[in-house]
Amino acid sequence: MKRWFAVLALLVCLPVAFAADTPAPRYTEGQHYVRLPQAMPTADPQKIEVVEVFWYGCIHCFHLEPLIGTWKKTLAADIDFRRSPAMWNQTMAVHAQAFYAAQALGVLERVHGPLFAALNGEGGVRRKLDDVDELAQFFAEHGVQEEQFRKAFTAFGVESAVKQADARARGYGITGTPELVVAGKFRVSGRTAGSTAEMLKVVDFLVEQERAARRSAGAS
Repeated sequence: MKRWFAVLALLVCLPVAFAADTPAPRYTEGQHYVRLPQAMPTADPQKIEVVEVFWYGCIHCFHLEPLIGTWKKTLAADIDFRRSPAMWNQTMAVHAQAFYAAQALGVLERVHGPLFAALNGEGGVRRKLDDVDELAQFFAEHGVQEEQFRKAFTAFGVESAVKQADARARGYGITGTPELVVAGKFRVSGRTAGSTAEMLKVVDFLVEQERAARRSAGAS
């Protein structure tokens, strides 16, 4: 009888022991990241999408950019990283249009960093670049003919992309920059993560969570 009670006690304690050995989630929903009230569609449902919502004139986005550059080099094939400019005033809308014009011209990688640097005063000179003339001159400084830039800047496809980016940010509920949106479901900001640098660690955590959820769904 004593042996039976000993075995029973061991069985009762086993779940507690296993629970103690299982690491608790490092990041907590509602504290380190926010779940969107309604999941947003992603560009490629076969991949785990990470969207950076940014503004070229945002100093925190400027500081995040080199971290994004390093992080991107480590991404697995199942991650689809995209940028989406935020806009809640006319200046930001102009900069969003410049982003999509650069993308349409195939020069985004050439001008993306310099746009951040110019608008955040790297080197001691801050430029507004808030109208088509200033931007045309800026793009010319980086090897794009002004006429080509002006044509791209006002192209229907670019204007449509700007409208889509605005609608996307509204759907995400973006109120500041930078923010990172994972799988169309979760929003991460510097405020929730604790710092700009910590944002990418929270994103990595959410990516792993999404991978596990997809594996579980595929197995069932």
